[in-house]
Amino acid sequence: MKEKPIVITNNPLTKSSLEVKFEVIYLEGASLMEVLIEVRDYIHRGHKLLTHPLMGSIKPNQTPYKSVAVSKKSYDLVDLMSLQIIEESILKADSLLKHKPLPNWPKQALEDFGLIDFDLIKNAIL
Repeated sequence: MKEKPIVITNNPLTKSSLEVKFEVIYLEGASLMEVLIEVRDYIHRGHKLLTHPLMGSIKPNQTPYKSVAVSKKSYDLVDLMSLQIIEESILKADSLLKHKPLPNWPKQALEDFGLIDFDLIKNAIL
């Protein structure tokens, strides 16, 4: 990835593993939707999406964790493609969560979802 990223996440594994090398905005205890909304706020401030907010095959109503990379640099204009992608991602996640809320996963499943999310973002930005 040629552009320096900021990683926005609610995943403790992503935070602990990437914060040495990258700027990480860690939203402790935040929901997946709260992460997406924070990403949207960054886009409104001129940052660009560097990874798709819904990358991977795990649906937003299946995992509590989400890590998204945005540009470290803030541009003067809002990137309309980034804005469209995050808005559509928020709508999709909201629709899925309303239809079928996130299960109360056991600790081992949460650790597995954290590892999957971390692996996706790590491979996207390294």
